[in-house]
Amino acid sequence: MANQKLYAGAKLREMRARFSLTQKDFAAKLGVSLPYLNQMENNNRPVSTTVVLALAQEFGMDVTELTSGDSERLVSDMREALADPVFADSAPPVADLRLAASNAPALARAFIELHRAYRRMHERLASLDEALGRDDARLQASPWDEVRDFFHYCDNYIDAMDRAAESLSAQAQDGQSIRDVALARLARLGITVEVAEGESLRRFDPRARVLHISSRATPSTQTFQLLLQLALLEHDKLIEATLDFARFHSEEARAIAKIGLANYFAGAAQMPYSAFLAAAQECRHDLEILSARFGASVEQVAHRLSTLQRPGNKGIPFFFVRVDQAGTITKRHSATRLQFARFGGACPLWNVHRAFETPGRFLLQLAETPDGVRYISLARDVSKSGGSYGAPVRRYAISLGCEVRHADSLVYADNLDVTNASAFEPIGISCRICERKTCHQRSVPPLERRLTINNDERGVLPYQVG
Repeated sequence: MANQKLYAGAKLREMRARFSLTQKDFAAKLGVSLPYLNQMENNNRPVSTTVVLALAQEFGMDVTELTSGDSERLVSDMREALADPVFADSAPPVADLRLAASNAPALARAFIELHRAYRRMHERLASLDEALGRDDARLQASPWDEVRDFFHYCDNYIDAMDRAAESLSAQAQDGQSIRDVALARLARLGITVEVAEGESLRRFDPRARVLHISSRATPSTQTFQLLLQLALLEHDKLIEATLDFARFHSEEARAIAKIGLANYFAGAAQMPYSAFLAAAQECRHDLEILSARFGASVEQVAHRLSTLQRPGNKGIPFFFVRVDQAGTITKRHSATRLQFARFGGACPLWNVHRAFETPGRFLLQLAETPDGVRYISLARDVSKSGGSYGAPVRRYAISLGCEVRHADSLVYADNLDVTNASAFEPIGISCRICERKTCHQRSVPPLERRLTINNDERGVLPYQVG
């Protein structure tokens, strides 16, 4: 994979348009001929090393943008859509999908959105057929999925919100914590904060100007909720402007996204970008050290690490995922080439599922995906107590990982033999689109492959994958 040629035509066209340059002027600044630039912009030629250096020197471009995961995400999402049985006899090869993602990303996204609409319609008809004829039986988009996709395609990094949160954190002086800053800002707004028993983590009474925070919550959760409420009150205009830019299709999606942006602000204020990135690099991404230093939970730290994608000052590209005991993905983000299944659960061979068996411990796994990319995966349970005897416990497990080429920057990789190919376990994205032929944990056949059934022989699976 290290020698894979770099095709970035869409990125080059986007940069040229950003600086309002003609192809002729752009080619001159890059030190290449006009025909050569034309071929690169149309992905007929890979981007050369000379051009990469020129982009950095002439335009100050963070060249990692050329290899950002957007194209890979589109390919992964299209492959998953095309694994639908409706495309069983007409799925194009992966090479064509890569061309579409590189040369016509808007068309690729439109296709993905069309398939999502089809899936929503199919699932609604299958599960709500008794509602036919009722007024509320109309088809509609899933607001939750729409919001999740918004953050997904923003690389889970919202610059304006992140910088506003970092500015708030900078107000902490003379030993103050971010909690002290939040309480002071709320007081200036005339808000009284009461920490007391209550079922709700956070409840704001706008008329009485009282913010109730549950005493059952951990200190890190209490601080997070204070910051979340401060974001809604003090940065409402910034949040609304971001929502206007996103152009959600429904008021429900907009409302969900508003809470999502407030959550983003709270995490970014609790773990301000520059300070958090420097600390992460210093301790080699030790989640427990970062948790103690920033007064955040291990889950909050892991999630924050996956958002460090500020242009010009990026951290390690991590993937982050949270699953419940049924294997359902409840949170997901990837700044790596590893993309998570949009429908169904995660690969059963992934160590995140084993984390429930070893509460309080970190599990390490060296894993290789079908495309040959190797990863280090860290998993741990993050079950959440209800705060009182008899209260229900919410059971989750998280996984944080990155490509193995970043092993030197991870304290968790110190005792792993990353040079031993046999140490890497094969994992996939979803059984429906996984190309592995001999997986002993396969739940359903791959939809892009032909199956052979032999009545006279039975292996681990009742069929053979062609």
